[in-house]
Amino acid sequence: MAVSNEFPGAELPGAERPDPVDRLPSGWRPSLAQSGLVGVIALGLTLAVAELLAALGQLVGWLSPASSPLSALGQSFIGLTPEWLKQFAISTFGSNDKTALMVGMGLTLLLVGVVIGLVGRDRPRIAVGLAVVLLVVTGAAVLSRPDATVVDLLPLALGGAAGIGFLVSAFRRQLAPATPAAEPSVEPVADAQPTGTTGDHHPMLRATPVGPAAATRRDFFRFAGIGALAAVAVGAVARWIPSTAQVAASRSAVALPAATAGTAAAPTDVLDDVPGISPFVTPNTDFYRIDTAFVVPRMTTDQWQLRVHGMVDREITLSWSDLLAMPSLTHMVTLTCVSNPVGGEYIGNADWQGVRIADVLAMAGPQAGADCVFSTSVDGFTVTTPLDVLTDDRDALLAYAMNGEPLPVEHGFPVRMVVPGLYGFVSATKWVVDLEVTTFADATAYWTVRGWSAKAPIKTSSRIDVPRSQESVSKGKVPIAGVAWAQYRGISGVQVQIDDGPWMDATLSGDAGADTWRQWVYYWDATASGTHTARCRATDATGAVQIDAIADVVPDGATGLDERTFMVTA
Repeated sequence: MAVSNEFPGAELPGAERPDPVDRLPSGWRPSLAQSGLVGVIALGLTLAVAELLAALGQLVGWLSPASSPLSALGQSFIGLTPEWLKQFAISTFGSNDKTALMVGMGLTLLLVGVVIGLVGRDRPRIAVGLAVVLLVVTGAAVLSRPDATVVDLLPLALGGAAGIGFLVSAFRRQLAPATPAAEPSVEPVADAQPTGTTGDHHPMLRATPVGPAAATRRDFFRFAGIGALAAVAVGAVARWIPSTAQVAASRSAVALPAATAGTAAAPTDVLDDVPGISPFVTPNTDFYRIDTAFVVPRMTTDQWQLRVHGMVDREITLSWSDLLAMPSLTHMVTLTCVSNPVGGEYIGNADWQGVRIADVLAMAGPQAGADCVFSTSVDGFTVTTPLDVLTDDRDALLAYAMNGEPLPVEHGFPVRMVVPGLYGFVSATKWVVDLEVTTFADATAYWTVRGWSAKAPIKTSSRIDVPRSQESVSKGKVPIAGVAWAQYRGISGVQVQIDDGPWMDATLSGDAGADTWRQWVYYWDATASGTHTARCRATDATGAVQIDAIADVVPDGATGLDERTFMVTA
């Protein structure tokens, strides 16, 4: 007997009344906001599971650092970022440029997740297809890393399965085959008593819906909440594994060998007592960081090894213990980033310890015709450095210590290159794992492809630290002070000019060698109130004076004179 639905207010005796708040109509779907949230959670769960599995795989030595999908996506994101936008990020955010890029990639992924969720609201199968496309793109990013193998795709594949499983489950009502819900089946009601009928409703029958059970808001939010909590928890564990459990313990266990040679400590006649001047030795925590690593690479000393190959008589591979067994050298060197504008802060001076790169190359035996070394970081960043620079008397280092302690992770732990006299983009490879002896004709590095010079010696430069721009100072002796550098040549003098007047010699700090900066100070007798402008220029040990013509940082470093405008008050 059919049950009429012409009287929606009629009820069968004994039938259960659905909760009007919790039980939704059979046609209910998540709202637009809820659907977008589902996509974001699914994407977050995918990445969290993949990152956890990648971290565990690296922990036991089965996977390489390339297995981290976030790191791979980040490196690809940086690689695809227009050059003008990279320089804008560096000039605007400085050492926080990675944070800015990370926020940019995060917003991009958030938008992708929202789009997948919105599409899934009406077309779940298309949403699954979009998710698969995203997995393929991420997989390509993973395989683009120089140390990647097909096995490194496993975390991404399993993470993708988790995310797609969540997505399918959240939209299961739309994915379920259509069933005519308007024609319910009927079943006898065993204990019902005949009390008459209303319309065609039979008192002995109860309506039973056919097809999948109706979804509820409560079920939806419970499921979404579990997915979100799982993504956060799994992601937190993934971040903890490589950073705390491995690398920090490895770094703290390093026992630095005694240096057998090297430069002396900082000179005693530094000018650190001048208020506002940069300290002669830059503390590790204040040392600038400019690199392409979206996520700081993390390696233990057990995981690290260095391959030396290419145009050599014999290919060699050094372990951490091999490196520490070689003669150790300390060398105070000032490093400078080519992106440093005139008067910029992307420069720092530190006491480095490590092994001469020349000694390592000699073990391999560079062949005739080679003119450069193509170095590679564990994250795939590449650098070309002139071979003669790495083998001359400047003592370029494979450094493993900075200011008396193992390298900080963000500055290259376990091992990085330190080469006096060259900007970092052609010399200072962090987390270095590969040295290929080759030629400039056959090897093109990361930044060279992007329009920067293949060779970039540091230009003679100087900077005013005090007074600050627009600072107010009192009449009397006003210290105008800063630093000057010309690595591998050395600084012989600094001059100061006030308001287009004559150039006056400044007093220099002690000299720790040609490869470090020198502090300088000039005490100006400020007698006139008002606005004044100070400029500085340096002279290197060859007699060359700092270039005053203004040039941009691209392709091989900025030129021009630093100046500060300040006010003298009574």
